[in-house]
Formats: sequence, C-alpha cells, structure tokens
Amino acid sequence: MAKPKLKFEMVPALLMLDLGTGNGSRKPAGYLGVDRTEREGVDKVADLLEPWPWEDNSVEEAQAIHLLQQFTAQQRIHFVNELYRVLKPGCRCLLIVPYWASGTAYGNLLNVWPPVAEHWFYYLNREWRAVHDIGGIEYACDFDFTLGYGLHPAVQLRSQEYQQHAIQHFKEAAQDLIVTVTKR
Repeated sequence: MAKPKLKFEMVPALLMLDLGTGNGSRKPAGYLGVDRTEREGVDKVADLLEPWPWEDNSVEEAQAIHLLQQFTAQQRIHFVNELYRVLKPGCRCLLIVPYWASGTAYGNLLNVWPPVAEHWFYYLNREWRAVHDIGGIEYACDFDFTLGYGLHPAVQLRSQEYQQHAIQHFKEAAQDLIVTVTKR
C-alpha cells in the first residue's frame, strides 16, 4: 500500500502595520514597523505622505500611535484615504492622538494645528459625508469608528459618570483620544 502524499499549502503571513513606529518601542509582536527614516526598530522605510507601497486590500490590521497630529489637515486626509485603500474590508486600525484639551496636544512642537478632535472621525464615514456639506474635501475612505479616552490618573479611579463629566468640562482630564476605525 502506497503512503498517502501530504499536501502543504503556504499560508501568507498576516500583514499588520505599526505606522510611524519611531524606534519600534510600541510595536506589537508580528507587526511591521514603518517609518520615514531608517533606524533601529524600523522594518520598512516608507513616506506615509506619499502613495503607500502596499497593495489594495492587503493589510489585516494597523496602528498609528501619536502620529496623525504631526500631519496637516490635507496630509491627514491623504493618510486615511491610503489607510482605507490598503486595509482589507472589515479590518481595523488603532489611532491614538493627544486629546485636544490636553497640554500634550500643544506642548510638542511637532504637532500641527489644529489638534485632532472627536468630530473629525465623522468625516471618515461616507454616509455621514453624504448628509453633511463638507465643502469639496476629497475623502475617499469609508470607516466606522469607536472612540475612547486615555484618562489622567486622578480621573481613572473615579466613577464613569464623573469621568464623562470631567472629559467634557475639565482640561487635562483626558490625555489621549483612542479611536479604532474599521473599513466598511
């Protein structure tokens, strides 16, 4: 009796991107660290303000931590349009930026005006844009999003009601805006 032949199929590795990885210190295991300059921790050198070097619908997951606030308004639009192009449908990207009412949004001179605020993420949804006049801004993306906040340690231990009140009324209560965008 002949032995059955085993068939092996190569499964491509998941493509997960840490965009603006810097020195790679926050890069999760299995992620490709992407930055514009070659240095320790960078796996792929790419200028994210140019067309991205990945195929359409090729990326499973991405993150950009403390990157978007360093782009102008037009550069942010380019970023989300390219992110939409390369993400597979249903896949997500974690975006973290300094909260607009936190000193970190203003203290770092690399940050560009205006700070990124919650309302900007509505513009990333095609249905929302269809209902609102956005004045010819050229978004090509269509994302759903969820958002949360990185809270000041003094606020973290308080009740959820207090946290919501503090975010709306107290400077420095929220330190970061934490958003997950999902490609529709």
